[in-house]
Amino acid sequence: MSKPVVLIAEELSPATIDALGPEFEVRHCDGANRGELLAALAAGVDAVLIRSATKMDAEAIAASKGLKVIARAGVGLDNVDVPAATAAGVMVVNAPTSNIVSAAELAIGLLIASARFISPAHAALRNGKWARSKYTGVELYEKTLGIVGLGRIGQLVASRMQAFGMDVIAYDPYLPEARANHLGVKLVDLDNLLRTSDFITVHLPKTKETAGLIGTDALTKVKPSVRIVNAARGGVVDEEALHVALKEGRIGGAGLDVYSTEPCTDSPLFEFDSVVATPHLGASTDEAQERAGIAVAVSVRKALAGELVPDAVNVKGGVIHKDLRPALPLAETLGQLISGLAVGAISDIEVEVCGELAELDCDILATSAIKGLLMHAVGDGVSYVNAPLLAKERGLTASVSKNAVSELHRNVITLTATATSGERITVSGTLIGLKRITKLISINDLSIDVEPTNHMLFVSYADRPGVVGAVGALLGNAGINIAGMQVARVRPGGDALMILTVDEPIAQDVVDDLASSVQARSAHYVALV
Repeated sequence: MSKPVVLIAEELSPATIDALGPEFEVRHCDGANRGELLAALAAGVDAVLIRSATKMDAEAIAASKGLKVIARAGVGLDNVDVPAATAAGVMVVNAPTSNIVSAAELAIGLLIASARFISPAHAALRNGKWARSKYTGVELYEKTLGIVGLGRIGQLVASRMQAFGMDVIAYDPYLPEARANHLGVKLVDLDNLLRTSDFITVHLPKTKETAGLIGTDALTKVKPSVRIVNAARGGVVDEEALHVALKEGRIGGAGLDVYSTEPCTDSPLFEFDSVVATPHLGASTDEAQERAGIAVAVSVRKALAGELVPDAVNVKGGVIHKDLRPALPLAETLGQLISGLAVGAISDIEVEVCGELAELDCDILATSAIKGLLMHAVGDGVSYVNAPLLAKERGLTASVSKNAVSELHRNVITLTATATSGERITVSGTLIGLKRITKLISINDLSIDVEPTNHMLFVSYADRPGVVGAVGALLGNAGINIAGMQVARVRPGGDALMILTVDEPIAQDVVDDLASSVQARSAHYVALV
């Protein structure tokens, strides 16, 4: 079999290639060269790894042959058309925590450089001028720092600047006040922050709501000595309004790493000694680049293996709670069993979560169940990103319900499927012990205790003597070795279910002969992958 193809469209750290491993064919192209990128994508690739210079827009996605994953080795996704990728069934992943330390440190560097005129003083000295008296700055000690957006980077900036003796306030309408209090930060509204801050640093994504947030109106409310830092996203600070405020002397200075249009090499803001500017260096450290490359390489491996990718941005469920993650393969296994046991297509699947897991957001388990259910129909082409789309195409619906009570086990997941024929099938499973071993505990209300394996046979019949021996003999004659067996029944002489785990696949003609010989109500061989 040919190896999956990974296209690296921009320079990434050598550790990225190492993290991918030898299981992939790695190709390279210059993603900034549009023609070269489109040709490389059209040649057929499973995944493309990019940074900020490669635009994976609707055209590039449409031109791609076999593309399953777009991996951005960084945080921002301005250069990726996420809706177009989702519509095409392409997973989009990024590395959301790879550069947070680097970005926080650069923001702090810009803040200090702005306060002490480091950039123009350095330039003057290199030009032979000892301009000591010209560049008198201000201290950070006992000044008020206003942080606009107290997310992961904003919180790192807060903790570091508190060590400088700064009083830190923040505007973040989505952060609980208790969390801010824990960080030693006072939450205020934006107007209050603008009026009282000596320094302002912005740490927000660019959205419809945040574009131009620090604009003409905001800059009329600040202190004339304020210094504003933007190392987050270009456009959150209105550069034209900032230029006017600087020209009129209504603010003291600025530190900029990002711009509305990039690359930016000719801005009127660069005329001011009070502005220190860098060319989008927030993530440009060896450590951040290595972390980002390794993170997306791991995500690509998971995605192409059909596993859940926590850093996928277009998969419902987002970051999965660590206690819930072991339940995902369980739900997937139950979905595969449902698919193997059902006669006809499944139209509806219900996922019930009982026990401690019911306290968590369990919606992702519906996707896991669908993925398992469709694996035999779609093959290895089903993933967490396209499973909902494939289900919708087939008219398959899924829902999740929760119950905090689980009488016999710590947690139980039950799948109930309705086939187009009207048949209903119910399968329950749990996770046992510290190793979270998967166990099947009931099928159609018959209690069992079976660890699922790759090859399983389910035989439903009327309980009577001789059936177990007959099944064993039939499989033996077919060269099928039985690894384990269990019989569940309602009562002696009533409905019974025999479950066998075997060492190799069972041909359908063997299953049919077995069903006929023992007068089984049904017999199903299920291969779990």
